[in-house]
Amino acid sequence: MAQGNLDALRERLDTINGQLLELLSERAEIAQEIGLEKERQGVPKFDPVREKKMLDELVALNKGPFSHETVRHLFKQIFKASLNLQEEGQKKHLLVSRKNKSEDTIVTLGDGIAVGNGKPVMIAGPCSVESYEQVRQVAAVLKGAGVTVMRGGAFKPRTSPYDFQGLGIEGLKILKEVASEFGLKTISEIVDPAHIEIACEYIDVIQIGARNMQNFELLKAAGDVRVPVLLKRGLAATLDEFLNAAEYIVSRGNTQVMLIERGIRTYEKATRNTLDISAVPILKQESHLPVLVDVTHSTGRKDILAPCAKAALAAGADGVMVEVHPDPATALSDAAQQLNFKEFAEFYKTVTESGLF
Repeated sequence: MAQGNLDALRERLDTINGQLLELLSERAEIAQEIGLEKERQGVPKFDPVREKKMLDELVALNKGPFSHETVRHLFKQIFKASLNLQEEGQKKHLLVSRKNKSEDTIVTLGDGIAVGNGKPVMIAGPCSVESYEQVRQVAAVLKGAGVTVMRGGAFKPRTSPYDFQGLGIEGLKILKEVASEFGLKTISEIVDPAHIEIACEYIDVIQIGARNMQNFELLKAAGDVRVPVLLKRGLAATLDEFLNAAEYIVSRGNTQVMLIERGIRTYEKATRNTLDISAVPILKQESHLPVLVDVTHSTGRKDILAPCAKAALAAGADGVMVEVHPDPATALSDAAQQLNFKEFAEFYKTVTESGLF
């Protein structure tokens, strides 16, 4: 008789469990609709005021046997699961998401040069464009080594307003003249939305630097042109923030976007920044965009550039970026971390002969 009563009670519980599941599923579907509506309105998914109001109302309705704290805990878990559903739904809708586009995006720079096609690319060049002679010397060395993409800063956002800020448009003109002579593709950072269109006349890839990763007007302007964009991760940006910054560009129609990890700011002082190697495989899983690593800015140390470059490639990076200067000691910016020509030759040989390049 006792066993029969136990079975009956368990059967009632099973029925209630099924009813609870149906109600939870119905609630989840409504939460998803709310998430989409919030996305359309541009309001945050999480509303702490609304959550507190719901919890207070539930506690007021509680007649036991669960304590008020237990009721709060149970429903907070339900609310959290619903929020996760909303955020997951948003990720699925991101144009840069792997869930939206399963195949890898290949960014074409022209003349058969591409990034993201399974063959890693080396990007090298001076931190700053200082003169025609300086850039030409670097270009000759890169061409001789087989490097096809040269970087060079014409606009330099610096921590101090008294540091060298770059040659501006004149620097872009130098890059174009030298690149045309040696058959190289060029990358340079643009910091002002007003310069985007004119930059397209002189360079092959627009770089948006770490300090401008969330300069939304600049991102929009880069999205309005049809020139490849190299987007650097911000100094303290999460990967979600990084991908959403890329979304600003892609959502405007420019799908030729590359992501580049350049180190994040942590408490560690042994390196200039902390190279987040884990970002490479995570970004490759989460997004279809090519992912590169800037080993110079992430470490700030010439002695560990090659190991970090190999680590990046082993993690799945589509390429690495490194700074090269004819005479680093006289460089107008980042003198300590740029490679001279002999050091670059050793670095390039080590990386290309590693079996990873």
